[in-house]
Amino acid sequence: MKMNFSLNLVQTQKLVMTPELRQSIEMLQYSSLELNEYIKEELLNNPILSKDEVLKVDSEKNEISEEKKINDKENDNQDNESKEEYSVENEIDWKSLANDFSSDRFKKVNYEVKDEVSYDNFIASEETLNEHLLFQLQLTVLSNRYKEVAKYIIENIDTNGYLDISSDEVKEIYGVSDDEIEEIINTIQTFEPLGVASRTLEECLLIQSRVKYEDDLIIKAIIKNHLENLGCNRISIIAKALGEPITCVQDACDKIKKLEPKPGRSYSSLKDVKYVTPDVIINKVDNEYVIVVSDTSAPKLYINKFYSSLLNQNLNDSTTAYIKEKLNAALKIIKNIEQRRNTIYRVVKSILDYQLDFFEKGPMYLRTLTLKDIADEIEVHESTVSRAISGKYMQCPNGLFEIKYFFQSGVSSSFGEGVSSESIKMIIKEMINKENSNKPISDQFISNELNELGIKVSRRTIAKYRDELGILSSSKRKRY
Repeated sequence: MKMNFSLNLVQTQKLVMTPELRQSIEMLQYSSLELNEYIKEELLNNPILSKDEVLKVDSEKNEISEEKKINDKENDNQDNESKEEYSVENEIDWKSLANDFSSDRFKKVNYEVKDEVSYDNFIASEETLNEHLLFQLQLTVLSNRYKEVAKYIIENIDTNGYLDISSDEVKEIYGVSDDEIEEIINTIQTFEPLGVASRTLEECLLIQSRVKYEDDLIIKAIIKNHLENLGCNRISIIAKALGEPITCVQDACDKIKKLEPKPGRSYSSLKDVKYVTPDVIINKVDNEYVIVVSDTSAPKLYINKFYSSLLNQNLNDSTTAYIKEKLNAALKIIKNIEQRRNTIYRVVKSILDYQLDFFEKGPMYLRTLTLKDIADEIEVHESTVSRAISGKYMQCPNGLFEIKYFFQSGVSSSFGEGVSSESIKMIIKEMINKENSNKPISDQFISNELNELGIKVSRRTIAKYRDELGILSSSKRKRY
Protein backbone atom coordinates (compact mmCIF):
# COMPACT_ATOMS: atom_id res chain seq x y z
CA MET A 1 0.00 0.00 0.00
CA LYS A 2 1.42 3.34 -1.11
CA MET A 3 1.36 6.23 1.40
CA ASN A 4 1.55 9.88 0.37
CA PHE A 5 2.15 12.90 2.56
CA SER A 6 0.65 16.26 1.69
CA LEU A 7 0.00 19.63 3.32
CA ASN A 8 -3.54 21.01 3.17
CA LEU A 9 -4.65 24.45 4.37
CA VAL A 10 -8.24 24.74 5.59
CA GLN A 11 -9.82 28.05 6.55
CA THR A 12 -12.40 27.78 9.35
CA GLN A 13 -14.22 30.11 11.73
CA LYS A 14 -14.82 29.29 15.36
CA LEU A 15 -15.52 31.07 18.62
CA VAL A 16 -12.63 31.21 21.06
CA MET A 17 -13.17 32.10 24.71
CA THR A 18 -10.18 34.29 25.52
CA PRO A 19 -9.18 34.87 29.17
CA GLU A 20 -10.19 38.54 28.81
CA LEU A 21 -13.64 37.61 27.47
CA ARG A 22 -14.12 35.04 30.23
CA GLN A 23 -13.17 37.64 32.84
CA SER A 24 -15.60 40.15 31.31
CA ILE A 25 -18.48 37.63 31.39
CA GLU A 26 -17.76 36.63 34.99
CA MET A 27 -17.53 40.24 36.18
CA LEU A 28 -20.82 41.16 34.51
CA GLN A 29 -22.58 38.39 36.44
CA TYR A 30 -21.07 39.32 39.81
CA SER A 31 -23.27 40.97 42.40
CA SER A 32 -21.89 44.08 44.13
CA LEU A 33 -20.58 42.00 47.02
CA GLU A 34 -18.95 39.42 44.74
CA LEU A 35 -17.37 42.10 42.56
CA ASN A 36 -15.90 43.93 45.54
CA GLU A 37 -14.49 40.67 46.92
CA TYR A 38 -12.95 39.96 43.52
CA ILE A 39 -11.43 43.46 43.39
CA LYS A 40 -10.02 43.11 46.91
CA GLU A 41 -8.27 39.93 45.81
CA GLU A 42 -6.90 41.59 42.67
CA LEU A 43 -5.65 44.58 44.67
CA LEU A 44 -3.67 42.17 46.83
CA ASN A 45 -2.28 40.23 43.86
CA ASN A 46 -1.57 43.16 41.54
CA PRO A 47 0.47 46.07 43.01
CA ILE A 48 -0.15 48.20 39.92
CA LEU A 49 -3.89 48.40 40.70
CA SER A 50 -4.99 51.08 43.14
CA LYS A 51 -8.27 52.43 44.49
CA ASP A 52 -6.68 55.86 44.87
CA GLU A 53 -6.53 58.35 42.05
CA VAL A 54 -2.81 58.28 41.39
CA LEU A 55 -3.15 58.02 37.64
CA LYS A 56 -6.54 57.84 35.94
CA VAL A 57 -6.83 55.33 33.17
CA ASP A 58 -9.38 56.17 30.57
CA SER A 59 -10.19 52.79 29.01
CA GLU A 60 -8.99 52.54 25.37
CA LYS A 61 -7.12 55.85 25.02
CA ASN A 62 -4.90 55.27 28.03
CA GLU A 63 -4.51 51.58 27.23
CA ILE A 64 -2.97 52.55 23.86
CA SER A 65 -0.67 55.12 25.47
CA GLU A 66 0.49 52.61 28.11
CA GLU A 67 1.13 49.94 25.46
CA LYS A 68 3.08 52.48 23.40
CA LYS A 69 5.14 53.30 26.47
CA ILE A 70 5.89 49.60 26.93
CA ASN A 71 6.88 49.04 23.29
CA ASP A 72 9.01 52.20 23.06
CA LYS A 73 10.75 51.71 26.40
CA GLU A 74 13.90 50.18 24.92
CA ASN A 75 14.38 53.17 22.58
CA ASP A 76 14.09 55.81 25.33
CA ASN A 77 17.32 57.47 26.50
CA GLN A 78 17.71 57.66 30.24
CA ASP A 79 19.61 60.49 31.89
CA ASN A 80 22.90 59.76 33.68
CA GLU A 81 21.40 59.89 37.16
CA SER A 82 18.82 57.23 36.28
CA LYS A 83 21.51 55.02 34.81
CA GLU A 84 23.61 55.28 37.93
CA GLU A 85 20.63 54.63 40.21
CA TYR A 86 19.54 51.54 38.30
CA SER A 87 22.93 50.28 37.19
CA VAL A 88 23.61 46.59 36.87
CA GLU A 89 25.96 46.71 39.86
CA ASN A 90 23.17 48.04 42.11
CA GLU A 91 20.41 45.93 40.57
CA ILE A 92 17.24 45.48 42.67
CA ASP A 93 14.89 42.49 42.54
CA TRP A 94 11.77 44.50 41.69
CA LYS A 95 9.56 41.40 41.44
CA SER A 96 10.15 40.57 45.09
CA LEU A 97 9.73 44.21 45.98
CA ALA A 98 6.40 44.42 44.15
CA ASN A 99 5.09 41.33 45.90
CA ASP A 100 5.85 43.06 49.16
CA PHE A 101 4.26 46.35 48.11
CA SER A 102 2.06 46.59 51.20
CA SER A 103 5.02 46.83 53.60
CA ASP A 104 6.10 49.95 55.49
CA ARG A 105 8.72 50.92 52.89
CA PHE A 106 5.99 52.20 50.57
CA LYS A 107 4.16 54.41 53.03
CA LYS A 108 5.83 57.52 51.56
CA VAL A 109 4.34 57.10 48.09
CA ASN A 110 2.46 60.23 46.96
CA TYR A 111 -1.01 58.99 47.85
CA GLU A 112 -2.76 58.35 51.14
CA VAL A 113 -4.33 55.08 52.16
CA LYS A 114 -7.49 55.85 54.09
CA ASP A 115 -8.85 53.27 56.45
CA GLU A 116 -12.44 52.43 55.55
CA VAL A 117 -14.87 52.39 58.46
CA SER A 118 -16.85 49.18 58.63
CA TYR A 119 -20.37 49.82 59.88
CA ASP A 120 -20.48 46.20 61.06
CA ASN A 121 -18.46 47.44 64.05
CA PHE A 122 -21.46 49.45 65.23
CA ILE A 123 -24.05 46.66 64.98
CA ALA A 124 -25.10 45.24 68.34
CA SER A 125 -24.63 41.49 68.67
CA GLU A 126 -27.84 39.51 68.35
CA GLU A 127 -29.20 37.84 71.49
CA THR A 128 -30.34 34.27 70.96
CA LEU A 129 -33.47 32.80 72.51
CA ASN A 130 -31.41 30.63 74.87
CA GLU A 131 -29.33 33.60 76.03
CA HIS A 132 -32.50 35.61 76.66
CA LEU A 133 -34.02 32.78 78.75
CA LEU A 134 -30.81 32.09 80.68
CA PHE A 135 -30.60 35.77 81.62
CA GLN A 136 -34.14 35.63 83.03
CA LEU A 137 -33.29 32.41 84.86
CA GLN A 138 -30.61 34.23 86.86
CA LEU A 139 -33.30 36.63 88.17
CA THR A 140 -35.44 33.84 89.67
CA VAL A 141 -35.39 32.61 93.26
CA LEU A 142 -34.95 28.96 92.29
CA SER A 143 -32.38 26.92 94.20
CA ASN A 144 -29.03 26.25 92.55
CA ARG A 145 -30.05 22.63 91.99
CA TYR A 146 -33.26 23.69 90.24
CA LYS A 147 -31.36 26.27 88.21
CA GLU A 148 -29.05 23.54 86.90
CA VAL A 149 -32.07 21.54 85.74
CA ALA A 150 -33.70 24.68 84.29
CA LYS A 151 -30.52 25.51 82.39
CA TYR A 152 -30.51 22.04 80.82
CA ILE A 153 -34.17 22.40 79.84
CA ILE A 154 -33.55 25.84 78.30
CA GLU A 155 -30.65 24.47 76.28
CA ASN A 156 -33.07 21.93 74.82
CA ILE A 157 -35.67 24.44 73.62
CA ASP A 158 -35.77 24.63 69.81
CA THR A 159 -35.68 27.80 67.69
CA ASN A 160 -39.49 27.98 67.64
CA GLY A 161 -39.59 28.01 71.45
CA TYR A 162 -40.85 24.45 72.02
CA LEU A 163 -39.42 21.93 74.47
CA ASP A 164 -37.35 19.34 72.64
CA ILE A 165 -36.83 16.76 75.41
CA SER A 166 -39.04 14.49 77.50
CA SER A 167 -39.48 14.58 81.29
CA ASP A 168 -38.06 11.05 81.49
CA GLU A 169 -34.75 12.25 80.04
CA VAL A 170 -34.49 15.03 82.62
CA LYS A 171 -35.38 12.61 85.45
CA GLU A 172 -32.72 10.16 84.33
CA ILE A 173 -29.97 12.81 84.24
CA TYR A 174 -30.80 14.84 87.37
CA GLY A 175 -32.87 12.41 89.47
CA VAL A 176 -35.76 14.85 90.00
CA SER A 177 -39.43 13.92 90.33
CA ASP A 178 -42.22 14.67 87.84
CA ASP A 179 -43.64 17.33 90.14
CA GLU A 180 -40.27 19.06 90.41
CA ILE A 181 -39.84 19.02 86.63
CA GLU A 182 -43.31 20.54 86.15
CA GLU A 183 -42.52 23.25 88.69
CA ILE A 184 -39.32 24.17 86.85
CA ILE A 185 -41.01 24.13 83.42
CA ASN A 186 -43.88 26.25 84.75
CA THR A 187 -41.32 28.79 85.96
CA ILE A 188 -39.64 28.93 82.53
CA GLN A 189 -43.07 29.34 80.90
CA THR A 190 -43.49 32.64 82.76
CA PHE A 191 -40.46 34.02 80.92
CA GLU A 192 -40.61 36.21 77.84
CA PRO A 193 -41.54 35.45 75.12
CA LEU A 194 -44.86 34.09 76.38
CA GLY A 195 -45.53 30.47 75.48
CA VAL A 196 -41.90 29.40 75.48
CA ALA A 197 -41.02 25.88 76.76
CA SER A 198 -44.41 24.52 75.65
CA ARG A 199 -44.73 20.94 74.50
CA THR A 200 -47.72 21.38 72.16
CA LEU A 201 -49.40 24.17 70.20
CA GLU A 202 -52.41 23.92 72.50
CA GLU A 203 -50.27 24.45 75.61
CA CYS A 204 -48.46 27.37 73.96
CA LEU A 205 -51.71 29.19 73.07
CA LEU A 206 -53.29 28.52 76.48
CA ILE A 207 -50.30 30.06 78.28
CA GLN A 208 -50.57 33.22 76.18
CA SER A 209 -54.37 33.45 76.41
CA ARG A 210 -54.29 33.20 80.23
CA VAL A 211 -52.10 36.30 80.39
CA LYS A 212 -53.62 38.32 77.55
CA TYR A 213 -57.31 37.42 77.80
CA GLU A 214 -57.67 36.51 81.51
CA ASP A 215 -58.83 32.93 81.00
CA ASP A 216 -61.69 33.75 78.60
CA LEU A 217 -63.79 30.55 78.68
CA ILE A 218 -64.78 30.64 74.98
CA ILE A 219 -61.16 31.16 73.91
CA LYS A 220 -60.04 28.36 76.23
CA ALA A 221 -62.68 25.97 74.83
CA ILE A 222 -61.75 26.75 71.21
CA ILE A 223 -58.04 26.19 71.87
CA LYS A 224 -58.67 22.90 73.67
CA ASN A 225 -61.21 21.39 71.29
CA HIS A 226 -61.51 23.28 67.99
CA LEU A 227 -58.08 24.28 66.69
CA GLU A 228 -58.63 22.29 63.48
CA ASN A 229 -62.00 23.98 62.87
CA LEU A 230 -60.40 27.34 63.61
CA GLY A 231 -57.70 26.67 61.02
CA CYS A 232 -60.39 25.97 58.42
CA ASN A 233 -62.48 29.00 59.54
CA ARG A 234 -65.47 26.80 60.44
CA ILE A 235 -66.89 29.43 62.77
CA SER A 236 -70.49 28.24 62.51
CA ILE A 237 -69.50 24.67 63.48
CA ILE A 238 -67.57 25.94 66.53
CA ALA A 239 -70.48 28.19 67.57
CA LYS A 240 -72.95 25.31 67.28
CA ALA A 241 -70.70 22.97 69.30
CA LEU A 242 -70.17 25.53 72.08
CA GLY A 243 -73.75 26.80 72.05
CA GLU A 244 -72.49 30.38 71.87
CA PRO A 245 -73.57 33.29 69.61
CA ILE A 246 -71.63 33.20 66.33
CA THR A 247 -70.48 36.82 66.76
CA CYS A 248 -68.90 35.98 70.15
CA VAL A 249 -67.14 32.97 68.64
CA GLN A 250 -65.89 35.11 65.73
CA ASP A 251 -64.47 37.64 68.20
CA ALA A 252 -62.77 34.86 70.21
CA CYS A 253 -61.26 33.37 67.05
CA ASP A 254 -59.90 36.77 66.03
CA LYS A 255 -58.18 37.06 69.41
CA ILE A 256 -56.65 33.58 69.13
CA LYS A 257 -55.23 34.46 65.69
CA LYS A 258 -53.32 37.31 67.33
CA LEU A 259 -51.40 34.85 69.54
CA GLU A 260 -47.93 33.65 68.52
CA PRO A 261 -47.85 29.92 67.60
CA LYS A 262 -44.03 29.99 67.46
CA PRO A 263 -42.84 32.17 70.36
CA GLY A 264 -39.15 31.72 69.56
CA ARG A 265 -39.57 32.89 65.98
CA SER A 266 -38.74 36.53 66.74
CA TYR A 267 -35.24 35.47 67.81
CA SER A 268 -34.46 32.92 65.10
CA SER A 269 -35.61 35.33 62.36
CA LEU A 270 -32.79 37.74 63.23
CA LYS A 271 -30.33 35.37 61.55
CA ASP A 272 -32.36 35.46 58.32
CA VAL A 273 -32.16 39.24 57.85
CA LYS A 274 -30.42 40.10 54.59
CA TYR A 275 -29.11 43.54 53.77
CA VAL A 276 -29.21 44.68 50.16
CA THR A 277 -27.11 47.40 48.54
CA PRO A 278 -28.66 48.80 45.34
CA ASP A 279 -26.53 48.37 42.24
CA VAL A 280 -28.48 51.03 40.38
CA ILE A 281 -30.19 54.16 41.70
CA ILE A 282 -32.90 55.97 39.73
CA ASN A 283 -33.90 59.46 40.82
CA LYS A 284 -36.42 61.84 39.32
CA VAL A 285 -34.94 65.29 38.76
CA ASP A 286 -37.00 68.05 37.09
CA ASN A 287 -39.49 65.52 35.67
CA GLU A 288 -36.70 63.43 34.18
CA TYR A 289 -35.29 60.15 35.45
CA VAL A 290 -31.57 60.00 36.14
CA ILE A 291 -29.82 56.60 36.27
CA VAL A 292 -26.73 56.16 38.43
CA VAL A 293 -24.79 52.91 38.49
CA SER A 294 -23.55 52.77 42.08
CA ASP A 295 -19.80 52.86 42.69
CA THR A 296 -20.27 49.92 45.05
CA SER A 297 -21.47 47.99 42.00
CA ALA A 298 -18.74 49.24 39.67
CA PRO A 299 -15.91 50.77 41.75
CA LYS A 300 -13.28 52.89 40.04
CA LEU A 301 -9.72 51.63 39.91
CA TYR A 302 -6.53 53.40 38.87
CA ILE A 303 -3.00 52.57 37.79
CA ASN A 304 -0.36 53.08 40.48
CA LYS A 305 1.98 55.71 39.02
CA PHE A 306 4.90 54.50 41.11
CA TYR A 307 5.03 51.11 39.38
CA SER A 308 4.11 52.28 35.88
CA SER A 309 6.96 54.84 36.03
CA LEU A 310 9.44 52.00 36.56
CA LEU A 311 9.01 51.07 32.90
CA ASN A 312 10.97 54.21 32.03
CA GLN A 313 13.94 52.89 33.98
CA ASN A 314 16.69 50.53 32.86
CA LEU A 315 15.47 47.33 34.56
CA ASN A 316 16.39 43.73 33.90
CA ASP A 317 14.26 41.68 31.50
CA SER A 318 12.44 39.61 34.14
CA THR A 319 11.40 42.69 36.10
CA THR A 320 10.23 44.47 32.95
CA ALA A 321 8.23 41.42 31.88
CA TYR A 322 6.65 41.18 35.33
CA ILE A 323 5.57 44.84 35.34
CA LYS A 324 4.24 44.55 31.77
CA GLU A 325 2.20 41.49 32.75
CA LYS A 326 0.71 43.17 35.81
CA LEU A 327 0.05 46.42 33.92
CA ASN A 328 -1.79 44.63 31.12
CA ALA A 329 -3.83 42.65 33.67
CA ALA A 330 -4.71 45.88 35.50
CA LEU A 331 -5.78 47.61 32.28
CA LYS A 332 -8.05 44.69 31.38
CA ILE A 333 -9.72 44.72 34.80
CA ILE A 334 -10.34 48.48 34.59
CA LYS A 335 -11.69 48.11 31.06
CA ASN A 336 -14.00 45.23 32.07
CA ILE A 337 -15.35 47.12 35.09
CA GLU A 338 -16.16 50.09 32.86
CA GLN A 339 -17.75 47.77 30.31
CA ARG A 340 -19.80 46.18 33.08
CA ARG A 341 -20.97 49.60 34.25
CA ASN A 342 -21.95 50.55 30.69
CA THR A 343 -23.85 47.29 30.08
CA ILE A 344 -25.82 47.57 33.33
CA TYR A 345 -26.65 51.21 32.50
CA ARG A 346 -27.93 50.33 29.02
CA VAL A 347 -30.05 47.46 30.33
CA VAL A 348 -31.60 49.60 33.08
CA LYS A 349 -32.16 52.51 30.67
CA SER A 350 -34.06 50.17 28.35
CA ILE A 351 -36.11 48.81 31.28
CA LEU A 352 -36.90 52.37 32.39
CA ASP A 353 -38.12 53.34 28.92
CA TYR A 354 -40.20 50.17 28.59
CA GLN A 355 -41.71 50.25 32.09
CA LEU A 356 -42.15 54.04 32.33
CA ASP A 357 -45.81 53.66 33.36
CA PHE A 358 -44.70 51.63 36.37
CA PHE A 359 -42.37 54.40 37.56
CA GLU A 360 -45.05 57.04 36.97
CA LYS A 361 -48.20 55.23 38.15
CA GLY A 362 -47.22 52.16 40.19
CA PRO A 363 -47.14 48.31 40.04
CA MET A 364 -50.61 48.09 38.47
CA TYR A 365 -49.08 49.37 35.22
CA LEU A 366 -46.18 46.93 34.99
CA ARG A 367 -45.99 45.54 31.44
CA THR A 368 -45.00 42.10 30.24
CA LEU A 369 -41.30 42.05 29.45
CA THR A 370 -38.81 39.37 28.38
CA LEU A 371 -35.04 39.20 28.18
CA LYS A 372 -35.34 39.09 24.40
CA ASP A 373 -37.17 42.44 24.33
CA ILE A 374 -34.28 44.17 26.10
CA ALA A 375 -31.60 42.21 24.21
CA ASP A 376 -33.08 43.27 20.86
CA GLU A 377 -33.36 46.87 22.03
CA ILE A 378 -29.70 47.25 23.05
CA GLU A 379 -28.41 44.76 20.44
CA VAL A 380 -26.82 42.17 22.71
CA HIS A 381 -27.45 38.49 23.39
CA GLU A 382 -30.15 37.44 25.88
CA SER A 383 -27.50 35.80 28.06
CA THR A 384 -25.76 39.18 28.42
CA VAL A 385 -28.98 40.75 29.71
CA SER A 386 -29.48 37.79 32.06
CA ARG A 387 -25.98 38.22 33.51
CA ALA A 388 -26.39 41.99 33.80
CA ILE A 389 -29.49 41.68 36.01
CA SER A 390 -28.51 38.55 37.96
CA GLY A 391 -28.57 39.20 41.72
CA LYS A 392 -28.73 42.98 41.26
CA TYR A 393 -31.10 45.51 42.83
CA MET A 394 -32.53 48.86 41.79
CA GLN A 395 -33.45 51.74 44.10
CA CYS A 396 -36.11 54.03 42.60
CA PRO A 397 -38.83 56.41 43.86
CA ASN A 398 -41.22 53.41 44.05
CA GLY A 399 -38.92 51.45 46.38
CA LEU A 400 -36.15 48.85 46.25
CA PHE A 401 -36.62 46.08 43.68
CA GLU A 402 -34.64 43.19 42.33
CA ILE A 403 -34.10 44.03 38.66
CA LYS A 404 -35.59 40.65 37.72
CA TYR A 405 -38.90 41.98 39.08
CA PHE A 406 -39.37 44.09 35.95
CA PHE A 407 -39.33 41.02 33.70
CA GLN A 408 -42.91 39.84 33.98
CA SER A 409 -44.77 37.02 32.32
CA GLY A 410 -48.38 37.73 31.45
CA VAL A 411 -51.63 36.64 29.87
CA SER A 412 -53.29 37.64 26.64
CA SER A 413 -55.94 40.32 26.50
CA SER A 414 -58.56 41.48 24.03
CA PHE A 415 -56.93 44.91 23.70
CA GLY A 416 -53.76 43.68 22.03
CA GLU A 417 -50.89 43.92 24.50
CA GLY A 418 -50.54 41.25 27.19
CA VAL A 419 -51.17 42.02 30.86
CA SER A 420 -48.38 41.26 33.33
CA SER A 421 -48.89 38.82 36.19
CA GLU A 422 -48.06 41.59 38.68
CA SER A 423 -50.85 43.79 37.29
CA ILE A 424 -53.31 40.91 37.60
CA LYS A 425 -52.22 40.33 41.21
CA MET A 426 -52.85 44.00 42.00
CA ILE A 427 -56.34 43.76 40.46
CA ILE A 428 -57.10 40.61 42.49
CA LYS A 429 -55.86 42.26 45.69
CA GLU A 430 -57.95 45.37 45.06
CA MET A 431 -61.10 43.34 44.35
CA ILE A 432 -60.68 41.28 47.54
CA ASN A 433 -60.00 44.41 49.62
CA LYS A 434 -63.35 45.82 48.47
CA GLU A 435 -65.37 42.63 49.03
CA ASN A 436 -68.10 42.16 51.63
CA SER A 437 -66.44 40.07 54.35
CA ASN A 438 -69.79 38.37 55.04
CA LYS A 439 -69.94 37.23 51.40
CA PRO A 440 -66.35 37.00 50.12
CA ILE A 441 -65.90 36.67 46.37
CA SER A 442 -64.73 33.35 44.93
CA ASP A 443 -61.84 32.70 42.56
CA GLN A 444 -64.35 31.88 39.82
CA PHE A 445 -66.08 35.23 40.33
CA ILE A 446 -62.74 37.05 39.95
CA SER A 447 -61.96 35.03 36.82
CA ASN A 448 -65.34 35.95 35.29
CA GLU A 449 -64.84 39.65 36.11
CA LEU A 450 -61.40 39.71 34.50
CA ASN A 451 -62.72 37.91 31.42
CA GLU A 452 -65.34 40.63 31.06
CA LEU A 453 -62.52 43.19 31.15
CA GLY A 454 -60.85 41.33 28.29
CA ILE A 455 -58.21 39.61 30.44
CA LYS A 456 -58.45 35.87 29.99
CA VAL A 457 -57.40 34.19 33.25
CA SER A 458 -58.57 30.79 34.48
CA ARG A 459 -59.85 30.11 37.99
CA ARG A 460 -56.78 27.97 38.70
CA THR A 461 -54.45 30.84 37.75
CA ILE A 462 -56.43 33.20 40.02
CA ALA A 463 -55.99 30.73 42.91
CA LYS A 464 -52.25 30.55 42.20
CA TYR A 465 -51.84 34.35 42.19
CA ARG A 466 -53.99 34.67 45.33
CA ASP A 467 -51.78 32.16 47.17
CA GLU A 468 -48.66 34.09 46.08
CA LEU A 469 -50.22 37.22 47.59
CA GLY A 470 -50.78 35.35 50.87
CA ILE A 471 -54.57 35.74 50.67
CA LEU A 472 -56.81 32.97 52.01
CA SER A 473 -59.56 31.29 50.01
CA SER A 474 -63.09 32.73 50.14
CA SER A 475 -64.27 30.09 52.64
CA LYS A 476 -61.48 31.06 55.06
CA ARG A 477 -62.05 34.79 54.59
CA LYS A 478 -65.72 34.64 55.55
CA ARG A 479 -66.65 36.54 58.70
CA TYR A 480 -69.82 36.61 60.82
